[in-house]
Amino acid sequence: MGKVISTNIGEKVTIIHNGVEKQTGIYKYTVNEPIFLGQTDVEKDHVMDRKYHGGIDKACYLYPSENYDYWQKQFPSLKMEWGMFGENLTTEGFIERTIRIGTTYQIGEAIVQVSQPRQPCYKLGIRFNDPKMVKLFSNAPYPGIYVRVLNEGFVKAGDSMVQLNEPSESLVLTDVFALLMKRNNNKGLMMRALSDPFLAASAKKDLAKLSAV
Repeated sequence: MGKVISTNIGEKVTIIHNGVEKQTGIYKYTVNEPIFLGQTDVEKDHVMDRKYHGGIDKACYLYPSENYDYWQKQFPSLKMEWGMFGENLTTEGFIERTIRIGTTYQIGEAIVQVSQPRQPCYKLGIRFNDPKMVKLFSNAPYPGIYVRVLNEGFVKAGDSMVQLNEPSESLVLTDVFALLMKRNNNKGLMMRALSDPFLAASAKKDLAKLSAV
């Protein structure tokens, strides 16, 4: 059983990418109050790129606090605070390699279902002030966890994460992440992922493109 150790909300921030101004909500920081997990996003959070973030399958992003030590060693001069990865919930005892797609959890008032690992984009490199972060993230087994919200509700720091159901036929998050990042081309795993009714539609679309190559 895991627990929430920090709730994080992002403000709208303007960044420059390839000479073009863009806005992002990846700069998230701890808030000392419960946050409301809605069906398509976290209330009061700023999600600027709806094509890749938010929505039914990516309503909330969780990141394990245990992973921070690994990244601090990669970036020793960087001050890392909860929310550094753009996560709304920083967790403890909730590790990607042990979590299956489709698993449901009660977190505070909300019930959530694991939908996919995070696929990094250039904004993560901007957040870390190093474009190499995207490749480093792609090659590490620490993608974090996207969830869909089955029952809306408030979640606060200290809330337990109680597993309700686990589909034994689904892949674990790190296996799906390895497929998405092209670190594993096992056709058996690919077919299992593509046929998984709980895997996010956008992740399936990306995997289908890879399987066709």
